[in-house]
Amino acid sequence: MTTWEFLVAIILGFVEGLTEFAPVSSTGHMIIVDDLWLKSKQLFNEEVAVTFKVVIQLGSILAVVIIFKDRILNMLHLGKKTSYTANENRLKLSHIFVGIVPAGIIGFLFEDYIDENLFRTETVIIGLFVGAILMIIADRYNKKKKHVTESVDNISYKQALGMGFFQCIGLWPGFSRSGSTISGGVLLGLSHRASADFTFIMAVPVMAGASGLSLIKNWQYFTMDALPFMIVGFISAFIFALISIQFFLKLIDRVKLVPFAIYRMIIAVLIYVLYFL
Repeated sequence: MTTWEFLVAIILGFVEGLTEFAPVSSTGHMIIVDDLWLKSKQLFNEEVAVTFKVVIQLGSILAVVIIFKDRILNMLHLGKKTSYTANENRLKLSHIFVGIVPAGIIGFLFEDYIDENLFRTETVIIGLFVGAILMIIADRYNKKKKHVTESVDNISYKQALGMGFFQCIGLWPGFSRSGSTISGGVLLGLSHRASADFTFIMAVPVMAGASGLSLIKNWQYFTMDALPFMIVGFISAFIFALISIQFFLKLIDRVKLVPFAIYRMIIAVLIYVLYFL
C-alpha cells in the first residue's frame, strides 16, 4: 500500500464519517471527493471503489452502535435490569421495526431503478436543494408548535411510522437519509434531539442490511491489494463518525436544521460549478 493510497483511504473515510449521519448528504460530498481524489488517480477499478464505499459506510454504522450501545442492548433485552428497562414509556424494538418497514419495502422494490437512474450529479444537486428546503420548513413549523416530544423514549408508533415514510425520501441521492428523517420527526412533533436519536438508531438495521447484501455480492473484490486500503478507510470512517455523531447530538437542539440547510445549498452550488461550468 503506497503513501498516496493510504492518504486517499483516510480522506474518503474522513468524508464518509463526518457526513453519513449529519443532515448534509454524504452522497453529495463523496461525489466531490471521488472525482478529485479516487478517480483522478485510478487507484482501483470501479467495482473495488463501490465495494470500498460499502466498507467505509459500515465503519460509520459501527460508530452509531457504539454510541447507542446501552439503548440498543436494552431494546434487545440484553442490557442490565434497571428501572429504565421496566418502564413501559421507552423506545422499543417494535418502534424501530415500524420505522424501517416503509424504506425497506420501497428500497427492495426500487433498488435497481435508484441505482441506475438516480445516482447522477444532477439528481444529487436537486436532492441537496429540495432537502434543504424541507429542513427549513421543518424548523419554521417547529417554532409554531406549543408541545413537542422531547425524548425519543416518548415517541409514538404513529410518529415512528411517519419518520419511516420520510426516510423513504432519503433514498433519493442527495436528500440525505438523516436530513429527511430528522426533518420528518420535527414536523411530526418531536424535538430535534429526539428525532436525531431515532433517526440514527433506525438507520442501523437499514444500512447494515443494505451494506451486508452489497458485501456478499461483491466479496470477490476483497483482494490482497485492495484489503489494506479498505481496512484503513473503515477505521478512518469509524473514528470520524464517532466524533461527528457525538458532536452533532450535542449541537442539534441548539442550532436546529437551518445552518445545515444553508450549508447544503452551498455544496450544491459548488458541485454545479465543478461539473457544469
